[in-house]
Parts: sequence; C-alpha cells; structure tokens
Amino acid sequence: MIQRVKTFTKFLLFLALGIFLLWLTTRSFGENEIQKLKDLITHADVKVVIFCSITLLFSHFIRAVRWKMMIDPLGNQPRTFNVFCAVLAGYFFNLLFPRLGEVMKCTLLSKYEKVHVDKLIGTMVAERLVDLICLIIVIIMTVFTQLDLVGNYAAELTTSMKTKFQFSNTALIIITGTLILCITILFKLLHVSKNHPKLFKLKEIIKGMIEGLLSIRKVKNIPLYLIYTATIWFCYLASIRIGFHGMENLSSLGWVPSLSVLTFGSFAMIATQGGIGAYQLAVQKTLMLYEMDAVNGLAFGWLLWLVQTLILFIVGPLSIMMMYILNKKSPSQ
Repeated sequence: MIQRVKTFTKFLLFLALGIFLLWLTTRSFGENEIQKLKDLITHADVKVVIFCSITLLFSHFIRAVRWKMMIDPLGNQPRTFNVFCAVLAGYFFNLLFPRLGEVMKCTLLSKYEKVHVDKLIGTMVAERLVDLICLIIVIIMTVFTQLDLVGNYAAELTTSMKTKFQFSNTALIIITGTLILCITILFKLLHVSKNHPKLFKLKEIIKGMIEGLLSIRKVKNIPLYLIYTATIWFCYLASIRIGFHGMENLSSLGWVPSLSVLTFGSFAMIATQGGIGAYQLAVQKTLMLYEMDAVNGLAFGWLLWLVQTLILFIVGPLSIMMMYILNKKSPSQ
C-alpha cells in the first residue's frame, strides 16, 4: 500500500511539473500567438505525420529484435511478435507511471513465453546501459559539430543539472559507505541462503538478473547487434528530420538541427512524466538557436510529442490485446 502511494505521489509530482512547464511555454503568448500555435499543429502535413509515425514504429520493432538477441542466449527463444508487443506495451505503461513500463514488458513477455522475469529485467538493464552510451555519443556529436551554436546551451544545461543534483563530499561518502554496507550484508545473506528457503529464492532471483545483465556477452552476432542499435537511433533522428517537412516554416532545417532536437529532447523525456511540458520546451528552445521564432518552435515540439504519445496510446493497449488473443489460440510450449 505504501509503495502504491509513493508511486502515485511520484506520478502527480511529475505531472504537475509537466503542466507547469506547459504554462511556462505559453504564458507570454497573446491570443494571436495562441491561435497561430493551434493552426500550425492542426494544419501539419498529414502525410509527413504518418511517415514520421511509421519511422518511430519501425524503431520500436528493431528494438524488439535487438532485445530478442539478448534473450535467446538465456535458453529461451521468444517469438518476435510477442517481444514486439511487449516493447510497445512497455512504452505505453511508461506514459502512465514512471518506470512501470520496464516491469510490465518483462512481466508480459514472461507470461506468454515462459522466460524468467528476473532474467528479462537483467537484459532490460543491459539495454538501458547501451542506450545511455548511445545518448552520450549523440551528445558528443551534437556539441562538437555545433560547438559555437549549442555549446553555451549545453553548458548551461549541464551546470543546471550539476546544481540540481549537487552532493557535498560528506554526503557522497555517506552514500558510498551505505552502498558498500548494503552489498556486504547482501553477500552475507546469500552465503547462508542454503539454510533459509526465502534467502535461497532471493539468491536465485539475483543470479537470474545478473545472468540477464551479462547476456550481452553471449549475443551471437555482435556486429548485427550494433547495426540494430545504430538503426534505432537513426530512426529517432530521421523522425525529427522528416517531421520538419510537416511545417512549411521548418522544412529548410536539416540533419544538424535534427541532431540537436534529438539530444535536448532526450533529456526532456526523462525530466517529466512522458516528457509532457519539458519536451515541448526543450524543442522550442533548441529551434530558437536556429533563428526559429518561439511559436514555430513550440508548435513543432507539440507535434513531435503528440505523434510519439498518440501512437503509443493506440498501439500499446492494442498490443496487450493481441498478445492475449493470439497466445490464447496458440499457447507457448
């Protein structure tokens, strides 16, 4: 019960922050600017929006195929369809509650493919580490290709993040000491687990998670895995580049601004629940670096966010339903 209250409170805080940021982006707009914002979004090229949506869905499919490559060495070979549906469902649940999607996609896949949840969670953590490395590479590319333009913006963002998450040396020592103590206690408990059924179960769960985490070492085709990873991030980049053609005033922008939007937009998606408010603001501020006015920048931020979000609100529940129907007809052996 306490955990549910904490989760709901976290959701409300993230949502409140998102709503505040939405207000912040439009508080200086007059009626004419608000109307222009609505017109830009509602009159966006439908063909471009559809093509952008297909690109994002393709990136999710490639992510599913890449995840399957990590699951296969664990002794199970889940069907690609089920993995794809689990990935889409995971993104959908992430829109509802922070990090819920990571647990739900592992739970769904475990239910229909008989793969241990702890191992799946381990592979999911490994995936997140790979994506973090990719994001760092994207950040480096963005800064070094446009040092004079986005360098100061990136520096301001980094400084604000450092200020927000700054720890004193004493606090850092306390946290490190506590972590070491917890690890020591955990190893002690696992050492005596043979005589304690519950501790033995805990040990098995931890072993499964570690096995999943290290599954990347057992991937049969590492070059293909890296190609899939690059494809995922290229699709993210391409969806932005394609999206520019959805608004006439932004159609002249190319790959370099797309890279900047991808970088700062990725940070924003983490900042609030589903990126609401933060993503629109980040895209707006980024495009203003390229001499786009605030209204056009905010409209494009809204367009991209709506495309990403509405897709998941449609395909997420649909994927859950399809998994149930098709696996009921043809259960996993």
